Amino acid sequence: MSSDRLWFLNSRVVIHRPSASSADGLSVAEHWIPFGDSPPLHVHHREDEIFHVLEGVVRFCVADQEIVIRAGQSALAPKGAPHTFRVESESGARVLVMAPGNDFEGLVRDVSVPAGHDGLPPPFAPTPAAIRALAEACERHGITILGPPMAA
Repeated sequence: MSSDRLWFLNSRVVIHRPSASSADGLSVAEHWIPFGDSPPLHVHHREDEIFHVLEGVVRFCVADQEIVIRAGQSALAPKGAPHTFRVESESGARVLVMAPGNDFEGLVRDVSVPAGHDGLPPPFAPTPAAIRALAEACERHGITILGPPMAA
């Protein structure tokens, strides 16, 4: 498989447009995320992050605002705004994630492995060592983990 097809934590990611592919640095990646999955509360210090839901339902918390978006809708997590999300649809979600730079894409590449097939990866268990490694990778890419994932 191409190095642009990755297993990132509990999701499968296809990087459709690497940030290095053009002068504007826009990265576009498609994420397949299982039901109930949620990243830790975090903040990007140098990049906005735009989420466009292609399939499914996703509940976002950006700063102090909580919103639910469905297929065809988008959400913005501006740089500096703490945010997280949780996939609410039982069949999972498919989401385009766009960022104007290499921080988030670089993080994905740093902590991912090449996808072994088109499905989701084996479930990722966040051990203390894995959490530390993820936090260190985030810091290298201008992202700080602030708290736990979003609760059900």
